[in-house]
Amino acid sequence: MRTLVHSLEETKKLAKRFADSLNKGDVVLLNGDLGAGKTTFTQFVFAFLGVKEVVNSPTFAILKTYKGKCILHHFDTYRISSEEAIEAGFDEVLGDRDSIIFIEWSENIAPLLPKNTKKINIKVVDENTREFEIDE
Repeated sequence: MRTLVHSLEETKKLAKRFADSLNKGDVVLLNGDLGAGKTTFTQFVFAFLGVKEVVNSPTFAILKTYKGKCILHHFDTYRISSEEAIEAGFDEVLGDRDSIIFIEWSENIAPLLPKNTKKINIKVVDENTREFEIDE
């Protein structure tokens, strides 16, 4: 599904629909250039899934975990390889079927990813417009 959004409000509505489709055990791959909106979309989805705290990019921490309707893991693998992801415990978290996992820059650890994932590619069209391609 391809969708153009022209504002944060439209992004929020798309995030609500996407959040409603998620179940424990889902792995969501978010890809797009720097500043495309991966973390913003994740913030909205996590809020709809009951996270009360501020959700920010885990770029330097690599992984942040939140409590909502279930445990929500948020990875940013921008700076790491598959080997480094394993050292950071990625494979253990990936095995947690009672959580929902969001992974930004997933292409950097492609060999570790399960086959059944939900993929979101975000493209910057202009300052306010993003194209979301969602493959569920």
